[in-house]
Amino acid sequence: MPEASALHRRDFLKRSGLAIGASAGAPALAQGSRRVSIVIDPADPVASSPAARWAAAELGRTLAERHVTATEFPAIAQAPAGDLCILAAGRGNSSVPDAPESLGLAPLQQGGRQGVAARGSDARGLVYALLELADRARFAADPIAGLAVRTAVVERPANTVRSIARMFVSDVHDKPWFNDREMWAPYLTMLAGQRFNRFALGLGIGYDFLRDVTDAYFVFAYPFLVSVPGYNVRAVNLPDEERDRNLATLKFISQQAAERGMDFQLGIWTHGYQWANSPHANYTIEGLTAENHARYSRDALAILLRECPAITGITLRVHGESGVAEGSYDFWKTLFEAVSKCGRPVEIDMHSKGIDRTMIDAGLATGMPVKVSPKFWAEHMGMSYHQADIRELEMPRPERNDQGFFALSSGSRSFTRYGYADLLSEDRKYGVLHRIWPGTQRLLLWGDPQFAAGYSRAFSFCGSSGVEVFEPLGFKGRRGSGIAGDRCGYADDSLKPHWDWEKYLYSYRVWGRLLYNPEADPDAWRRYLRNPAAEAALASASRILPIVTTAHGPSAGNNNYWPEMYTSQPIVDPNRRHPYSDTPAPKTFGNASPLDPQLFSRVNDFAGELLKGQRSGKYSPIDVATWLEDLAATATRQLTLAEAHAKATPEFRRLALDVRMQAGLGRFFAAKLRAGVLYGMHERTGARTALVEAQKSYRAARDAWAQLANRAKGVYAPDITVGEQAWLRGHWLDRLPAIDDDITDMGRRLDAAKPIVDERLQAAILEASSRAHRTPAACRHTAPANFRPGQPLDLEISMPPGHRPAEVHLYYRHVNHAERFQTAAMKATGNRYRASIAGEYTDSPFPLQYYFEVVDAPERAWLYPGFSASLANQPYFVVRRG
Repeated sequence: MPEASALHRRDFLKRSGLAIGASAGAPALAQGSRRVSIVIDPADPVASSPAARWAAAELGRTLAERHVTATEFPAIAQAPAGDLCILAAGRGNSSVPDAPESLGLAPLQQGGRQGVAARGSDARGLVYALLELADRARFAADPIAGLAVRTAVVERPANTVRSIARMFVSDVHDKPWFNDREMWAPYLTMLAGQRFNRFALGLGIGYDFLRDVTDAYFVFAYPFLVSVPGYNVRAVNLPDEERDRNLATLKFISQQAAERGMDFQLGIWTHGYQWANSPHANYTIEGLTAENHARYSRDALAILLRECPAITGITLRVHGESGVAEGSYDFWKTLFEAVSKCGRPVEIDMHSKGIDRTMIDAGLATGMPVKVSPKFWAEHMGMSYHQADIRELEMPRPERNDQGFFALSSGSRSFTRYGYADLLSEDRKYGVLHRIWPGTQRLLLWGDPQFAAGYSRAFSFCGSSGVEVFEPLGFKGRRGSGIAGDRCGYADDSLKPHWDWEKYLYSYRVWGRLLYNPEADPDAWRRYLRNPAAEAALASASRILPIVTTAHGPSAGNNNYWPEMYTSQPIVDPNRRHPYSDTPAPKTFGNASPLDPQLFSRVNDFAGELLKGQRSGKYSPIDVATWLEDLAATATRQLTLAEAHAKATPEFRRLALDVRMQAGLGRFFAAKLRAGVLYGMHERTGARTALVEAQKSYRAARDAWAQLANRAKGVYAPDITVGEQAWLRGHWLDRLPAIDDDITDMGRRLDAAKPIVDERLQAAILEASSRAHRTPAACRHTAPANFRPGQPLDLEISMPPGHRPAEVHLYYRHVNHAERFQTAAMKATGNRYRASIAGEYTDSPFPLQYYFEVVDAPERAWLYPGFSASLANQPYFVVRRG
């Protein structure tokens, strides 16, 4: 390793060796120099693979940083008798599963030597085993003791694909990291160490529509990377030397990923080459016409695949936002020729919006592996399950004709935009990879092991392949909004990490370890944080925004809705300026749909339920408000405990600030949800008491927002930009005037309000202002192992002795977002309730999902299985075909 790189590595290890607990700083070094023998049999094809040898060298380098000498030997018998031996090997006769990427660590006693056997079912599994030992040594007070394995560890991956995507969207923010060769080695090593097996570099996702383009760097990526013989195509204003340097950098990054045993996925999100109404674009494309566009793109991609042999997959946006009209199958078939003829397997990953069978078949016809990648929870991050249903606005419209540039995604295939759509049929010949878009949380630190484990389980849903997570700052500076300075958005220089991703080291650790194994040993993240109260504080805070997104979705688009730095949607006057175009009319807070309308009730709908004295089993805004209040309180309480045992390091100060910010967001949204319900009751009755209580709750929300906004003042920059519109940039303080205007509008209605005194109204106001109390009975249901298509599926749920609900309903649906749930009343026999899903309905290529609604009385209903206390489970059952 060059001397400069070694210095950067030591600096990174010192920074990453933090403890947020009392012993903050780099771990204490072991006294003196001790020895470790790393044994690699050159005849072992797994242990002698390039990636495993790299991992063994990484372990040696980490031990050297801890003043431990590591030496490689080809056999245990050659290792000095006093050394701790680490045997790196394939699975052999061990208990390591014969499944890709599986690993094992076990105590070793052989030939008078003691140590650890690190095994892998393949090279990648062995990489993870060796990097696990390196991680233990790095964070242990005594690195030799940290290497000790007393009880055998065997793990296998829960998700086939565990991908991190880093997106180039800003000339200002992204050129520095793209060209920083000192950064890539520690960054990719960190990802491999946390068991991500794919790194995706996305180009051309800066714009959804090629108009008003200002920052065009890599938007149509090919001319920024290659010169294609036979075409006079270039990016105007880009020097040839910079273009060639970009290709060399791309080759370097992909090789660095391959060296660590990771797949490298190149995302080419835009194939359009003409910018409309864009007089201020910094680059334009010349030399292309409609006649040579497809051929040029094919030949340019062929050069990239030849020059960068470590590219293992291509991600493509194939709907209208690619700049190519939907239904242009010939264009994509031509492009795919570059992949089919490249001479090695290269995965084709097609983003699912607007996709249809013809497009999928075009990919499959190449003979290459194909994945289709839908968004998880629209362009946000909801709770840790797949939404039971999508909003009405996304449902297919038979009356729409499939014509125009967005013929499919705005017409008959509109339901493909924001969920798994109809992609999970059991007879599919392609993989399904879920993708978490950067919408809900872009900036604040995230880290919740329980939700991460829930997400991990969700990403193998119905045989899915896994997940790609957009890195936290994925859209920072998008659409020409980049401002020179810190990418993390700090105004306080003392909080800025050296590299932006270092702020999120704990987030990557929690995500990676639990995506690999949702039952992972908590020591994997606790050895890093070393402060149980800080872990609990951040975990509680991290659940807040995903819950908000799930329960209240004024827009499915990240370009409109940013709950982390929320632009107020008015409760009172829909004509007040706001960005929420894709929300039902009237476009008020109370009328906005949840992102999961099947399991969560709309604010206005629940206000009506309260006034009628009737309930559905759906989770209400008051349920959600109670969750948010409890999470905010727990986060704050645990943070106070954490502060008593932590030093004021930049790492801890960043965590503490972001926990408090998220707790404030929880209090804000809880109070606004209550205000919305109370105002909805006033709208229906004209009652002054409901309006007064709504104002009271709204002022509490405003106070919570003002507190968090002032906390961020001077710490975060006054203009944090993730887009060009006002609601995609600025500061939390900027959002206060709109909240104040809405409160003022509410106050103007007081004079016309009626002094109604009504017992049911008063009870409803009290319930909307109080904690929710949802106490389901202890039901029992065993889901069938599978079902036979064309045969009825009999389902039964039993109640506890003495519990006789008034009604029990079965809700069921194919695992297909283009359909709505069906309902069946269940018949009672004693304490058992039964219903059947008809054979006509099970005669389908799709799995089935279902849940139960139990109605005890008009004012008491609930769902089963519903959410557990952690809120991290799947709240419905899924049965697949036999």
